[in-house]
Order: sequence, then structure tokens, then C-alpha cells
Amino acid sequence: MIGSGVRGRLSRVVQLREIQRVGWYLRQARGRLDRRVGLVLLGLIAFTVLTAALIIISVEADKGFSVENLAAAFYWGVNTVLGSGDPTYVTTPLGGMVSWLLTLTGLVLLAAATGLLIGFVIDFLLKEGQGMGAAGYRDHIVVCGWNPSARELIAELRRDDYPHKVVLIHRPDRNLAGSDAYYVRGDATDGEDLRRAGVEQAFAALVFPSEPTDEADMRSILKVMAIESIAPSVRTVVEVNNPRHVEHLRRAKADEVLVTSRLASRLLARSSLYPGLTELVMDIVSGGEGSELYRISIPDEYQGLAVNDLSARLRTEHRATLLSVSRGGVNFVNPPADFVITPGDDALVVAEGLGTLAPLKLQRA
Repeated sequence: MIGSGVRGRLSRVVQLREIQRVGWYLRQARGRLDRRVGLVLLGLIAFTVLTAALIIISVEADKGFSVENLAAAFYWGVNTVLGSGDPTYVTTPLGGMVSWLLTLTGLVLLAAATGLLIGFVIDFLLKEGQGMGAAGYRDHIVVCGWNPSARELIAELRRDDYPHKVVLIHRPDRNLAGSDAYYVRGDATDGEDLRRAGVEQAFAALVFPSEPTDEADMRSILKVMAIESIAPSVRTVVEVNNPRHVEHLRRAKADEVLVTSRLASRLLARSSLYPGLTELVMDIVSGGEGSELYRISIPDEYQGLAVNDLSARLRTEHRATLLSVSRGGVNFVNPPADFVITPGDDALVVAEGLGTLAPLKLQRA
């Protein structure tokens, strides 16, 4: 039991955003380093220390040439390079000069290591500021592209009862979302940029056309294809300009496609016939004050209930109004009275808050 608890805490530590981001930079730095340079450097150090050890056992009268004395001198030489050698080990002027040269070698190595570390930190900070870093989040939302809808979406996500971290991947050289999102400067059709945004560990990916054109829709299709090739289990939601492109996005395996103009026109049409619908819909789909839409996992104790009984219990016990039940990807809005809840069903409700109810968590493939 204790072992599993320790492993759980270690797992959470390893998943910390900062550690993951630094790990990504270390992997990038390691990829740029030539291993042969490191091997040559280590070889030179070993040769220098071995040469110094041979000189020491040759000039120090109390040492003498033997395998044991050579090993002891080599060990002393390594410690001297590292800054912890015994200065009384040598007594002759030439031995003292060798000791001084080994100490100088250690100082040069320390300066080189310090320079590499400082360079790494500066590179880290510069790339973070320029959007060239890696997010390091898990269960976050990746926003691909920028337009007014994306701006409103990020603001809405911040007001939700169950907020998620947001990563914006876009081409401009500045973070258009400000402090509301981690910025990755790049192209959502590029696999490496998507990995920097952490799309493989994301909760969902949302794709927005940067311009109201057919060309922007074509780029959205490419973005969805790139996401699906890297992270097929991540849910993709796409805003599209032209309704004729919806089928193309479906073939690209987008999970949900929204035609904003079509939605707005239909809502306006219903509002012209039934006044007040616009304000009502805006209220229930936005966070903040009032009641909002939630998709929930139906509690185990509600399994086997008829839909009317489920509706009554949700209303009585959770102040939640049932709108529909989803089963196998099909939404049953206003189902008949003999509709019975079965395992795997989930529900769409309107409530001021979920309380003890749990939001639906989609299983990754």
C-alpha cells in the first residue's frame, strides 16, 4: 500500500508541467550535441590525468612505479581535476606543477559546464518568450488557429466550472490570447509543432479557420488530418466557413463540425417565431451566472430507471433538468416514457452547477 502511494506521488511529480517542459528542452539539446565531441573530450581528460599520474610516480621518490601507485596517482589526478585532490600528495616542484595544471584543467571544465548551463537556461527563456517552447500540459485543450470565435472560446473556458489549461498554436510572433493560454508559435499541420503543443496528451483539439475563406477551410482539413495522424484518440472539434466542406472534414475524421453561420441563422429564425430564445440559449451555453449545459455520466444508482424517474431524481436531488440521453453516439431528445436507462448512457442537463454529479469523461481509444 505504501509502495503504491509513493509510486503515485512520483508519477504526479514526473507529470508536472515544468519538469516535462525542461525534459523536452533537454531532449532537443541532446539531439543537437555530437556524441563524438563528448567522447573526444572525455578521452583527452583521461589521457591528461594518466600522463600526470605517470609523471607523479616517476618524480616522487616515495611513490615508485607499480600498478597500485599508478592507480592511486590516477585517482588523485581525477580528484584534483574535480577540485577535491589532496595537495600534500606531491612534494616535488614538478609534482606541484602537475597538480597546478590539473587544477587549471578542472577550472576550465567547470567554466565550460557553467557556460553550457547558462546557455541552456537562456535558450529556454528565449524560446518560451517567442512561442518556441513546449507546453508540457496533460488533459488540456489545444486551440489551432485564431479568429473571433477562438477568442470567445478561450474566455468561455476560463469561466467554466471545470477549467482546462489552454494551448494556442498559431503562426504570429506573439501570443494573441495573452495570459489566458500557453502560446506555441507554429503551424498546426506540422507534427513537431503539434507535439510541442502536447496534442497527444490533450483533452481535445479545436480547429478554427483564420480567415472566412474556402482556403482557410482547406487548411482546417489538413490540420485535422495532422492531428488524427499523431493523436487519433484526441477529440477534434472544427469550425468551418462553408457548409459544403463539412463532409470533407467528416472524411478527415473530425469528431464534431460546427458551421457557425448556419447555427446563427437557425437560432435567429427560431427567435423570430418565439421571442426570447436567443437570450435563453446564450445563457445556458455560457458560463458564469445562471444555469449552464452539462454532459454528465449517469450515476450507477440511476441505472435501470425509466426516463421520467431519472428526470425526477435529477431535479429533486441535484436541481438539474434533463434534456436528452445519449446512447451509442445517438442523442435521444425528449425520449418516450418507456425509455429505460442502461449502462453506458450519459445525459445532457441544465443546472447551476454539477455538485456531486460528474462531467462525462470520454474514453480514449
